Amino acid sequence: MACPFFVPSRRLEITGWLHPPRLPLGDPFGGACHAHPAEIVEPPEAQQRELCNCGYARTRCDRFPSGSAPDAVRFSVTDDTAVRLSVVYVVEKDHAPTEFGTLEYLIADAHLDGPPISDVLTQQARAFLESYLRRRALSASA
Repeated sequence: MACPFFVPSRRLEITGWLHPPRLPLGDPFGGACHAHPAEIVEPPEAQQRELCNCGYARTRCDRFPSGSAPDAVRFSVTDDTAVRLSVVYVVEKDHAPTEFGTLEYLIADAHLDGPPISDVLTQQARAFLESYLRRRALSASA
């Protein structure tokens, strides 16, 4: 469950964990916090690994907005073919869904289609798909 305000921009190496957790975007990512759009910052890497990548940081992150903002976003592939992936996203607050939908990803042209979603959610979906496709290619070559 990634933080709903985190915009991933680059894959980080899986280091720093004795046993790497199962991350909501598949791999750890570095990026920027968009909790306050007028003040976009890149938190320290340790904070990105523990809070931005993992979500549910409402009481642990000083940048997390007060009020009724969602806490986390999760993704899951529900259909995987050679040409298309179906991805379900769920936006959560207090461990309960507040928004959800399905995105279709056409592999050949890297096109993501579905209901209108925020730029942050789009970037997270793309990061998740990058991780998923990387792992799929690794397992196919094994």
